[in-house]
Amino acid sequence: MDRIDTISELLQFSGSQFRIYDIGRKITKISKDDFNRVEQNMMPYPYPSQGHAHIAIAFWQAKSKTPYLWFIKLPLDERGLLNQGARNHFIAIIIEALGQDLTVDPTEKQEELLNSNPYHITPAEYKLATINTLVRKELKQPASIHFEHFQEYVSGQLAWDEWQTIGIQGISDLAAEINQASISEAVAKNLHNFDANVLIPFCHALENQQLPLNVLEALVALIKQINAKTLASTESASTESEVTAQMIRALASSAEHPHAIALIGELLAKPQADDIYITIAGRCWLGLNATTLEQLLSQLADKSDLALFTAIFKDLVAIPALRPHVFAVMRSETRSDALAKAIGQLFG
Repeated sequence: MDRIDTISELLQFSGSQFRIYDIGRKITKISKDDFNRVEQNMMPYPYPSQGHAHIAIAFWQAKSKTPYLWFIKLPLDERGLLNQGARNHFIAIIIEALGQDLTVDPTEKQEELLNSNPYHITPAEYKLATINTLVRKELKQPASIHFEHFQEYVSGQLAWDEWQTIGIQGISDLAAEINQASISEAVAKNLHNFDANVLIPFCHALENQQLPLNVLEALVALIKQINAKTLASTESASTESEVTAQMIRALASSAEHPHAIALIGELLAKPQADDIYITIAGRCWLGLNATTLEQLLSQLADKSDLALFTAIFKDLVAIPALRPHVFAVMRSETRSDALAKAIGQLFG
């Protein structure tokens, strides 16, 4: 067997077609060129989460088109570059277990070796459903049998409290078709009626999709409504803020839209619950600009919770696209005394 130095080479050597996705934050496709550059340490991993690259790899043979999935977590260094030793160790385990045919059904011994892989992770159910949806679309395969049932709910053909038989896969499949006019119109019209047990996983699925304007506007309006109710009440504030945070996640792939940016600014103009700050930083970082980034860090500093401030600061500064803006806020002449103190404590 020829020397295999990268995961890309391993997949290519096996004759597989493959796709790479980041699953650490929202699910984002990574081009083969960018992934190769990441593997060669020519660029930092674009979507780090807690010092690691969380990756889904879908691959299949052109003739059979039976997809296989790997979910792996590889450490990054302080610059956001891939740890080469860990990546090489992962490759060695795969080659030892499967040899050059990655699509072979593993024996019991091979399965044991693969399961003991220290880089293997099990994604949350909603992320697995989204990956399944994306791979089906790549292979031009039909949606799951759960799609039509959820479509009936969205269109109002089922009572809003009849959600118990709705499947996560159906939610993911419908979210992937959100730009179909009939679906977006039904969602925009009925979103406010959804039971929370449907609304929250639906927002998790929507975070991976560019939203049509009517759905985006409906989400923004509902977020504002629920957030206003939260700020005005102390009785159910915790529950309402959690729902607000989950809904904000739905804006993740549309965070650069002016409506989303305006909403983020409006939310950060007032003190919010911790989970809202965490969600904006972790999912909607693309919607942060110089002003809202400083607002976010200032609001966190005002809470006098150094652990929370440190966690979110480190998360934001690790994102390559955001790092220079975080450094600019650190030097900003308009930063508050509380923010200056928090930064001082962080580096002190």
